[in-house]
Amino acid sequence: MMNSKTIVEKYFMSFVAVLLSLTAMAADGEYSVARIPQALLKNANVVRRLETEEFILKNPGEANYKHKIVLTIMNAAGDGYAGLVHYYNKFVEIKSIEGYLYDANGKELKKLKSKDIQDRSGLDDNSLIDDTRYKEHNFYYKVYPYTVEYEVELKFTGTMFYPDWYPQPYQLQSVQESRFVLTCPENYEFRYKAYQYDGQPAVAPGKGTKSYTWEIKNLPAFSREVYAPGNRRLRPLVLFGPTEFEMQNYKGNMRNWEDLGKFIYALRQGRDELPDDVKKTVHQLTDNLTDPAARVKVLYEFLQQNSRYISIQLGIGGWQPFDAKFVAAKKYGDCKALSNYMLALLKEAGIPGLYTVISAGEGREDIFTDFPSSQFNHAIVCVPLAKDTLWLECTDQFKSCGYMGGFTGNRHALVVDENGGKLVRTPLYSMSENRQVRNIKATLDEAGDLLLKANTLYTGMQQDDLHYLLTRLSKDKLKEHLTEELNFATYNINSFDYKEEKARLPHLQETLDVSVRGYASITGKRLFIVPNIMSKAGSRLDKDTARKYPIELRYAYVDIDTVTIELPAGFTPESVPAENKISSIFGQYTCSVKVEGNKMMYYRKLEHAGGLFGASAYEELAKFYEAIYKADRARVVLTRTEAPPAKGF
Repeated sequence: MMNSKTIVEKYFMSFVAVLLSLTAMAADGEYSVARIPQALLKNANVVRRLETEEFILKNPGEANYKHKIVLTIMNAAGDGYAGLVHYYNKFVEIKSIEGYLYDANGKELKKLKSKDIQDRSGLDDNSLIDDTRYKEHNFYYKVYPYTVEYEVELKFTGTMFYPDWYPQPYQLQSVQESRFVLTCPENYEFRYKAYQYDGQPAVAPGKGTKSYTWEIKNLPAFSREVYAPGNRRLRPLVLFGPTEFEMQNYKGNMRNWEDLGKFIYALRQGRDELPDDVKKTVHQLTDNLTDPAARVKVLYEFLQQNSRYISIQLGIGGWQPFDAKFVAAKKYGDCKALSNYMLALLKEAGIPGLYTVISAGEGREDIFTDFPSSQFNHAIVCVPLAKDTLWLECTDQFKSCGYMGGFTGNRHALVVDENGGKLVRTPLYSMSENRQVRNIKATLDEAGDLLLKANTLYTGMQQDDLHYLLTRLSKDKLKEHLTEELNFATYNINSFDYKEEKARLPHLQETLDVSVRGYASITGKRLFIVPNIMSKAGSRLDKDTARKYPIELRYAYVDIDTVTIELPAGFTPESVPAENKISSIFGQYTCSVKVEGNKMMYYRKLEHAGGLFGASAYEELAKFYEAIYKADRARVVLTRTEAPPAKGF
């Protein structure tokens, strides 16, 4: 039992320790690493110390935006987030930029000078006309941890686009404090929608204005889970949007999708007039065709053969297409101009089409359908026919007519007509449409070397990546790609060939002739061979009992392999794996192998589901993948029963 003196000494020492800690912190700067709560250091490459955003709406056509961010970079993995990049154009003016660099104790090491800021063009290889530029800076400091602070002030002329509040956009970054303030005239109605954020904004009246503040503190770093939906669906996010807005000389309303569509429709008015020579060509191509789908196809191919994609981002041109005569004369255009041109061609042929905006990109998240706003980055064409609807990607000179694929398929799009906008969903490609069907005939010699001829049919989204490479790489580069992709230790590609069939559902045929050294291993009189030659699954998942987020599998597909291997003489089967069937909510798998005489026959089929599954299903997915991984590598053991023939001199 402690006496009173011991108790006093204990509390005195605790008081001294706290006092010393506070004194040390007081000696450090405001952004000393010592001031970061311990919980925010765990798993964090970056600590977002402070981020404040102020969006001040002056009127429907003008706003100011102030952004301050303070980041502590804990290690080299965080360096990529330490720089500054801010874009500007006709509608966005950069008023000022300030920046500071601090050491681990929060001591200022350097202040940003205007001469250190790089000013660069926003043009890329696919851009011809673009008034977008950007300011860029990086301190390039490498003594960890260190802290950077940037403060930028912008002026918006045009208020179609409001910034989002997204306080934790990246994994392995914690958030100490983040705040968003929106100030607007007291009689103006803006809109917002919060996701993964339960708090309500603090509202404060001002002189003829009102301010709304959202705030969050002390978010630990998170690690992205495999097959999880995009971060914007999982982390705190508040979307903002206008009611009335102005862009250049155009006024619009964004209260609902219908009103946004009316604004987009107005931007196209008077821009679909074709020159006389193109009108004549349209009729030459289509007048003798009675099937509307055939007429669409021939006009789509005319577009592909007589235009190319070039980005044009000039003023309101970021949303308004150049007119059809411009594309006809120049033979190029951006997604808006080419889609508008396609619509003009269809109109001349008497086929109604609809201008459509969409959020495009492989693996890109779908829009938030419950919050009307400018969430789109691309334009396509929708052609409603009597019994079907055709979707046209107008920027790709090689895509099949009516095929969306992973770039624009299975997501919401805003279809626009004179009545406004309407959300619709682009095609989802089914399991049976996304096929990989492979037939292999191979010969194995007594040394374990394999000569194989493989014919593979890819359809739907299973052909997307290969189609992309075929249209952009030389034959030599294609061979290099194949050499990297084939999963053999030592091999040579003797020949390869590809044939594409353009159709509503595109098909791609691959023919390979490959020699593989030492495919089968030989130990004494035994020969070991894996009959699954080319379709071994590579996915193995770590067990994750603390799975937090849902599982998102992008699309369903089916793989079928039929393999026939001619075996060397003098071998008989010693061990042949039994037929294997695996069933799960994630799909069905079966494989079988048999040996008859000197031939081995192997069959494999995987039907893999797509879609969204609950977090609780993760363990089943891990087991499903593990079982397939093992089954795909099951070996047949052959035993030599005859001595190999003697070799001559």
